[in-house]
Amino acid sequence: MDPTFSVLMNQLSPKNIKQWNEGSFFKAYEILGAHLQENSARFAVWAPRASSVSVVGDFNGWDGRQHPMQKDESTGIWSAFVPEVERGALYKFEIKSPRQKNSFLKADPYGRMMEVRPKTASVVYHLESFDWSDEEWLSRRRKREWRQEPISIYEVHAGSWQRTDDNEPLGYRELARRLIPYVKSGGFTHIELLPVAEHPHDPSWGYQVTGYFAPTSRFGEPKDFMYFINECHKNGIGVILDWVPGHFPKDEHGLQLFDGAPLYEYGDPKKREQKDWNTLIFDYEKAGVRNFLLSNAHYWCEKFHIDGLRVDAVASMLYLDYSKGPGEWAPNEKGGKENLEAIEFLKDVNALVHREFPGVLTFAEESTAWPGVTKRVEKGGLGFDFKWNMGWMNDTLSYITKDEKERKQEPGKITFPMMYNQSEYFVLPLSHDEVVHLKKPLLKKSPGSGHEQFANLRLLLSYLFTHPGKKLLFMGDEFGETREWDENRALDWPLLEKNAHRGIKNLLDDLNRLYKREKALHQTDREETNFEWIETGKDIPSLFAFLRKSEDSSIQVLIVLNFSENEVKSFAPAVFDSLQFDVIFNSDSEYYAGTNGGGFIEEGKLSLEPFSALILKAGRQK
Repeated sequence: MDPTFSVLMNQLSPKNIKQWNEGSFFKAYEILGAHLQENSARFAVWAPRASSVSVVGDFNGWDGRQHPMQKDESTGIWSAFVPEVERGALYKFEIKSPRQKNSFLKADPYGRMMEVRPKTASVVYHLESFDWSDEEWLSRRRKREWRQEPISIYEVHAGSWQRTDDNEPLGYRELARRLIPYVKSGGFTHIELLPVAEHPHDPSWGYQVTGYFAPTSRFGEPKDFMYFINECHKNGIGVILDWVPGHFPKDEHGLQLFDGAPLYEYGDPKKREQKDWNTLIFDYEKAGVRNFLLSNAHYWCEKFHIDGLRVDAVASMLYLDYSKGPGEWAPNEKGGKENLEAIEFLKDVNALVHREFPGVLTFAEESTAWPGVTKRVEKGGLGFDFKWNMGWMNDTLSYITKDEKERKQEPGKITFPMMYNQSEYFVLPLSHDEVVHLKKPLLKKSPGSGHEQFANLRLLLSYLFTHPGKKLLFMGDEFGETREWDENRALDWPLLEKNAHRGIKNLLDDLNRLYKREKALHQTDREETNFEWIETGKDIPSLFAFLRKSEDSSIQVLIVLNFSENEVKSFAPAVFDSLQFDVIFNSDSEYYAGTNGGGFIEEGKLSLEPFSALILKAGRQK
């Protein structure tokens, strides 16, 4: 037997082969890809319909005759043992297919590092020697009950948060030095990174992935990214990765037509393409595709210690007719429009993550009313921990853009999200998607003068941090960025030298501290009995008030929001008759660059400035 083949067979046990063919082999990255050994490397790639495969690289002059690979017929995996290969060697797979006249080159789907774009070769890399020092964080993480705890997420595009003097992106280590103290001082609990898996096209923001197992080389090596995560953990900050298992781009060196025919993508043309993004859809029926994606989720948790996966565009995975017209899709075997195998995959990946990594969270960006997104798999749900509340986001931003007259006419934009709040465990996202493509930055969404726009932003952030649901805010919104986000430039940090913008940042920092401190604001997001409307924007136009209660119902917080351009001169809610309340937050504080108006005008009566929020805490009973 060829020594290369025997090496693969020593790695693949009969149990592994069975798991591979069932589509449940979630550690496939231990077998496939490039694995350094002493003065050599073992290579393996899945290409079941190829007629031949060779490893080519700078170690053999890119000559496909030098290191042909052997195929294991039971799995469709090809392997080769190549001597004198060192860390940093460049390589690809040269593939010949009965369907293609000429051989072609592909990057390694399981490659742990890739060249910096626009180059496309995979890089031989050894991850195992990184010295982690986050044991205390991981131990605490396993015991956390996150649904009852504060989660405040700072969403970051790593390439444009800050940049060098030459307008180049920061590396992972410099990002750790600058970003972590900023996030920590601001009171956020987590950083969520837009996709960092390798991608060739900067304007895709990382959502068109070609290297699923490779942190992008734009910012350094994989161990530099490990350093970033390790430092986050040492500072008490979790790291969530934006993950894209729904579609992949058509780049020649990538997954498309990998062995000369549809392999990672569907063969059925009615299921193959995602037209919104001109990408290809993973074929969740194929065992090798399931192995690839399950292993990828496991890999980021196991090798990089990440704390959460935010699954992008879940709706596009769930529905066969997503963004498709009549005749462009076909019903499933039951006659419905659901993608049955994608549903099973989502259940499986959630079950896997929660079984193997207790305390690691999964988030669904799901924009429809699909039932049970955050219900446990064993109870018939998809198994996510949290769902992005796109309805709340759309209603809220629609409301904030309206003028005085329109706000009076549509109080339901504020009250309706509580009608379905008990249906899921939610994250309230004010994300990157809302500040691009002519949607305007948050500061500029509301009408009125500059002073009124700042007051509206303070009010909007106050509403975000007091409404039931975990919090997510995109970078720049915490200080009132005045331009739409552009991935090619840094945020406008000099704005913080201006009082009004510094006031927004002060307010956001205080809201994060308040959110963490007050159990009523985070402990019982979903319980109907722990939320009570006091005012719903009708009796007093555009004035909303509600009570939040902790598990100990005697701990109560009253939130009052004035979305009107008029001062509320005397508000006396009935709850004042039985409980003594103290103002603990005023969005119009001078510290936040407000007018210092609002608050108690006498016992039992409040005043509120236009576009302002008050938060009060219940004390003793009267």
